[in-house]
Amino acid sequence: MGKKSSPKKRDASNLLAIKGLVKYFPVRAGFLSRVKNWVHAVDNVSLYVKEGETLGLVGESGCGKTTLGRCIMRLIEPTRGEILFEGRDMMKLNKRELREARRHMSIVFQDPIGSLNPRMLVKDVIGEPLVVNSVVKGQDVEKRVIELLDMVGLTQEHMWRLPHEFSGGQRQRITIARALSLGPKFIVLDEPTSALDVSVQSQILNLLQGLQRELGLTYLFISHNLDVIAYMSNRIAVMYLGKLVETGETREVYEKPFHPYTQALMSAIPPPDPSLKTQEIILQGEIPSPIRPPSGCRFHTRCSQANVLCNQKEPELKMLEDGRFVACHLYR
Repeated sequence: MGKKSSPKKRDASNLLAIKGLVKYFPVRAGFLSRVKNWVHAVDNVSLYVKEGETLGLVGESGCGKTTLGRCIMRLIEPTRGEILFEGRDMMKLNKRELREARRHMSIVFQDPIGSLNPRMLVKDVIGEPLVVNSVVKGQDVEKRVIELLDMVGLTQEHMWRLPHEFSGGQRQRITIARALSLGPKFIVLDEPTSALDVSVQSQILNLLQGLQRELGLTYLFISHNLDVIAYMSNRIAVMYLGKLVETGETREVYEKPFHPYTQALMSAIPPPDPSLKTQEIILQGEIPSPIRPPSGCRFHTRCSQANVLCNQKEPELKMLEDGRFVACHLYR
């Protein structure tokens, strides 16, 4: 896959900024279900997304990507931290203000069939946000649904069908249409193509890029597929065990990764020229438990370049001279 070109307005302001976001899940046990421990799903994460760009969030399964995306939407309540959307702290909004703010944010989930009510017609699936938020009424709802279906490559006839009557790719188009119903500025895309066939994946990715250009959308694209992230993203953020380890421009990170974990991820990508020989970095050991994360750098138990300091002190995510952010003691 080719790489997406950077947006023309690189001086755009931050649409979203996350500061020190933390999410711990309680581990309960015993007759009284007392809290015995905590799962450190997201631990002190800070990042930003510029207006009109796509930030790719990548990492192994269980690293906290999906939890972070849902915390941003406040589908899951963060333990602490700040979520600034258009300068407003989402954590300080009351119910009415949060409902209004959510009209400008949306999310597309990984499993399209699981996120669609099997008993609702497509007309009602897409039209429900319009009715609940009193955006349009009466026959105008149906007109808006037809417009949204057309935007995602479906027709008016599809309104009168149930979700099980569609293919996986068509169902994901329906969820995208629903996500667009209130005219959002920002969309979290949580593994939107991982449940689809490869041939269908490219169609959905191209659809998302076309909608972004047409509507001026901003994306947080969550995926473990490095090829998809390279194709869709302007910038990339790499997560490991609840922590950000590296962020930067997609092309720069792919061509010259700095953090040892990012280096291991990128080494697994096959080169475009089969005649070129590359050395894949095989990580040793298992991912530590998020209930009892290692002291110091969380990656040091699997890092071949770790030293004594890595075991003792947690590295901060600091900016290097070229604007890259890396959390590693190798770059003090």
